[in-house]
Amino acid sequence: MKVLVAEDDENIRNGLMEVLTREGYAPLPARDGQEALDLFRSEAPDFICLDIMMPKINGYDVCRAVRKLNPRIPIVFISAKSEEVDKVLGLELGGDDFIMKPFGVREVVARIRAVTRRAMAARGPETQSPPFRMLDLEVLPAELRARRGKQVIDLSLRDVRLLELFHRNKGRVLDRNTLLDHGWGRDYFPNSRALDQHISQLRKRIERDPKEPAIILTVHGVGYRYDG
Repeated sequence: MKVLVAEDDENIRNGLMEVLTREGYAPLPARDGQEALDLFRSEAPDFICLDIMMPKINGYDVCRAVRKLNPRIPIVFISAKSEEVDKVLGLELGGDDFIMKPFGVREVVARIRAVTRRAMAARGPETQSPPFRMLDLEVLPAELRARRGKQVIDLSLRDVRLLELFHRNKGRVLDRNTLLDHGWGRDYFPNSRALDQHISQLRKRIERDPKEPAIILTVHGVGYRYDG
């Protein structure tokens, strides 16, 4: 999923891109409003994180222009403008959410996941990945969630991609390169521990006993496997 990140502050822009990349998105950085519109037209992102006070074209005008071309794409305003009238204007122009600076990583992740769910729901059932079971765990890709009984487990886009891959290849050992290509993309080169760290964190959320995993099994020296 491609996300246009329009933010003129380099530190904030890089921070948002890092968060999105970690969640499994492909961020497209824009330093000003004109660059944001150019990227929107050329790259067709799935949704937009949009600052308000930017050079060349402000975020409100970018939103107006985008809405003329695509009335359904989710837009999240991220801005230091904290007056209620600014938030109301952003939402009236077609923004789906409004995050005020400074913000925490957990807040951004929660808002991004919520917008992703709405974006997936808007695509219609024919384009959504169906739910599937892994032992006693029900995975709901369109909701970025899993359920075990009454327990609800939030998942990232990358979590869902990896679990779908394991489910489709039940009983087969998936080597590290296959998992990295599918979860991170062929053009991304994570550090050597990125996969193991991600699997470890995922196990803490989906396994009954992360120390004795039953869903994602380690195959030493090769990769991981799901037996079903």
